[in-house]
Order: sequence, then C-alpha cells, then structure tokens
Amino acid sequence: MTKKNTPKRTVTRRNVIKRAAAFGLVASVGPFIMPRPAKAAKTLKILQWVHFVPRFDKWFNEKYIKEWGKKNDTEVIVDNISIAQINARGAAEASAKKGHDMFMFNWPPPVYEDLVIDHAEIYQEVAKKWGKPIDLAVKSTYNPKTKKYYGFSDSFVPDPINYRKDLWDSVGMKPDTWDNIRKGGAAIKKKHNIPVGVGLSAEIDTAMAMRTIMYSFGASVQDANSNLVLNSKETREALKFVKALFEEAMTPEVLAWDASSNNRQMLAGKSSLVLNAISVTRTGESQKLPVTDNIWLAKAAKGPVRAIGLEHVMNVYCIWNFAQNIEGAKKFLIDFIDNYKQAFIESEYYNFPCFAKTVPDLKQLVAKDERAKPADKYKVLDDVLDWATNVGFPGYANAAIDETFNTWVVNTMFAKVATGAETIEDALKVADAQCKRIWAKWKEKGKI
Repeated sequence: MTKKNTPKRTVTRRNVIKRAAAFGLVASVGPFIMPRPAKAAKTLKILQWVHFVPRFDKWFNEKYIKEWGKKNDTEVIVDNISIAQINARGAAEASAKKGHDMFMFNWPPPVYEDLVIDHAEIYQEVAKKWGKPIDLAVKSTYNPKTKKYYGFSDSFVPDPINYRKDLWDSVGMKPDTWDNIRKGGAAIKKKHNIPVGVGLSAEIDTAMAMRTIMYSFGASVQDANSNLVLNSKETREALKFVKALFEEAMTPEVLAWDASSNNRQMLAGKSSLVLNAISVTRTGESQKLPVTDNIWLAKAAKGPVRAIGLEHVMNVYCIWNFAQNIEGAKKFLIDFIDNYKQAFIESEYYNFPCFAKTVPDLKQLVAKDERAKPADKYKVLDDVLDWATNVGFPGYANAAIDETFNTWVVNTMFAKVATGAETIEDALKVADAQCKRIWAKWKEKGKI
C-alpha cells in the first residue's frame, strides 16, 4: 500500500524546538504547551497518518477539527505520522496505556481488542441516519467470536491496477487477467526494457498484492470460519504463477522495495504496471508529470477463479479504553460521518465512504474529474465494492490474520519461491508452520 510524498505536518514540539535551536534560542528543552482557547473545556487527542493527499490534511487539521472543536467546546489535537510508524506507535501506546484518545490504523488492528472500547454504539448511531455500513467495514472491525467491534471504519481506499496505457497498447494487450499481465508484462519488458512493478519485500503493498493474487487463484490464508487453509493446491498454483511473473516480467529490485517504491517507479516511467491506490495518478497530476496522462486505471485482474482485489488502505479508528475523552471521541466519529461527502472530496476521491449514503453521487463525481486525462479516468472505481475485499477474505480480519499480515509471512513465502531460494513445497511448509503457531496462540486467547 503506497505513498509517498509527505506533506507538511502540523506544528509539533519537536519542530518548534528544532527551529528555535537553529537560531540559538533554546538553551534547555522544557515542556512545550500549545495554549487552548480559554473556553475549551475539554481536549480530544487524535493520531492518524500523514495522508497521501496533502489537501486532506490541510482541510482536516486546519478547518474541520477547529470548527468541530468550537461547536463542542473542545480543543482537538491531531498528530500526523508516516504510515511506516503506525505499528510501533500503536504498540507503544498500548503498552504504556497512555497516549491519544483516538488512534487511526490504516489496516484492521484486532490484536488490540482488549485495549479498546466496543465501537458498536458508534456504528448504531451512525446507522440510524446513514444506513448500514458496507460489509468491508464490518469484516475489518468486528470479531464474530467475541461479538465486539474493536474499531470503527469511516473509509477505505480502493487498490486498482495502475498501468501505462501507451506501453500496453504497443503490445496489443490489456492487463485484465493475471495471465495477460504476465504475458503482456514480459512482452513490454522485452520491447521497452520496462518491467512490471509488483513488490516482493517486507512491506504493506507486497502483502496486499500477494493476497490479491492468492484470492484470484482461489487460495486464502483462512476460510470463512477462521480455519487455517494456507496449505492448498490453490496456494501452490499462486506461488507457481508469481515465480513465472517474476522471472519473465520483473526485475530483482522489487525484492528491496518499500511502500512508496511502486509509486516512484511508475511516476519515473520505470514500471509498466503496479498495484496501488490513486496516489500514483494524483501525485502525477499535482506535480504535472508528463507520464501521468499515460497512466490509466483498471479494475482488479481476473485469475483462474475470480476477479478480486483488496482495499489498499482500511481506515480504522480505535478509541483506547484508557482514553481520557472517550465520549468526545465517540461524538467526533459520529459527527465526522455526517460530513463525509466533504471528506471524500477533500481526499480527491481517495477515501471511499464506508457508509455509502453519505456520498450518494459518488458515481457521478468519479465519472468526470476536472484534473484527470481523460476526465473519466477514475470511473473504473464506481463499482469497487463488487471486487474489493478485506484482509482475511473470505473470513474476518481477526487477530491471527493481523499478526500473519504484519510479520510478512506471506510476503516472505512468495519472495523465496520467486527467487528460487526455496522450492514451493519448502516455502509453503515453513509459512504454514508459522501460521499454525499464530493460530494456536490466538485460539488459546479466545479471539478466534
């Protein structure tokens, strides 16, 4: 998953100290206090990522929270961190039982179920006005074993195929199936020396891409009832395919990619195809890069079993049970959904709503974008819920899935097979053993 130009952040203690030190103004570092408006009776602390679309953070941090805070007699403080820092920060706050009132993860965090409130009340209140949330949100925030909502999802980010239309036209093919991606990618590499850019490293975009391929081949890590099913003939076929894709259409640099590498490569004209959010095209548009007009979007590619993709980012807000302002956090989320059409627009169609009725004209909006060339470039996303699914498909995003995802078990398995470091059988055996230990751990804890 993605991004990659970091926008300016809001003022932080560290930045102020750095600037003061540069001018010789700091002799010693004392507490840095942002004064509250005199009438603000409460404080609400929120942590979330630095959004891939700078416009969103500018609106949210400088306009929305201030207006909401004024109406609710609350000073809202937002801290933005990079996506790569989220896991470490979340673990630190969970360990210390101290930090922000509300913590936004960019993926389901069921491992923290015992440290967060039950968010069912928030879903219920929002549903009264906006109807039921999409299934993707429920599968990414609910534990059917414990009957608890360990988070609340306001939005998700589609993960379409980003491809160079000019290059694919040059070989007379479309990236609509995984077999065509292998064949067309190999032809483009041979003709133009430009490879397919699908990561094979320890990072989130690789984790998403490998699962997308697995699901399209009929494979998965678990079944609908949370039973481990990684060791299957379908997984073997997916591994065999990725090895062929790597050997025929890719280059070894993908083995060391980070989450922003596919963005950079595509915008530099060095990849024929990547799996990513619209951060690629939006960045190209904002920077007026010539290659952008040739980068088109496609729906999830079809495999032998189905055409399916993942959400690229799943925004999940968690209210810690040790938060200082639990009620304020609940109200903030309920009110935020009331304003979600504006959030969708400010994100430049990056954040898709988990309550569909909040953006009733979504299809019309994505069908005609003033910055896109062609204007209907983003129209392929209007039926994204027909092909986007959650991490943990066909089941829920449970704690075992979460640990497997964040320890890169699947990524490593595919990378070893693709490079020939291990046979399909050996790599699958190791991954399956790792998963068995993880599943046993969370079953003992009563979470699956």
